[in-house]
Amino acid sequence: MGNRLSKIYTRTGDDGTTGLGDGSRVAKDSARVDAYGTVDEANSTIGLLLAAPLPEDVHALLTSIQHQLFDLGGELCIPGHAAISDADIDRLEARLDHYNDALPPLKDFILPGGGEAAARCHVARTVVRRAERGTVALSRQEAVRPQAIRYLNRLSDLLFVLARVLARHDGQGEVLWRHERR
Repeated sequence: MGNRLSKIYTRTGDDGTTGLGDGSRVAKDSARVDAYGTVDEANSTIGLLLAAPLPEDVHALLTSIQHQLFDLGGELCIPGHAAISDADIDRLEARLDHYNDALPPLKDFILPGGGEAAARCHVARTVVRRAERGTVALSRQEAVRPQAIRYLNRLSDLLFVLARVLARHDGQGEVLWRHERR
């Protein structure tokens, strides 16, 4: 592994720029920094979800996803770097199918909630969706591998399904949207 940070502040970003993984400097509000910054935020929300009581298989899956999100952040931080593979996306789809097969079909919209773990999972899902939008925006300006976008898309779907699983696991049940409230 390369150099480790021994000093956290460097003052190099005081001018509103930041260094990318390839050594180049860009504005802190660039689309690239926004994309990998939101991936980092998504990773943090999964960390918050992991702080709640979870079934062991879900905990292990989310921990693995945190590592992949860190890899994805690196991919977005280093132009031209590849870290997420088609196999990573296939694994997400397999887990998505595994958890979704045990759930009843959806007949109503679900509101975010259903217990603490499920609510945290919904927050993670929405941040991953924002990361996906930011990565798509970046792809309109610079080259982004399609695997990055596909990974985020499948991950948000998986988090939706996991929120449903966790709402049932906690005994809270899903919060259904009632369109006829009045």
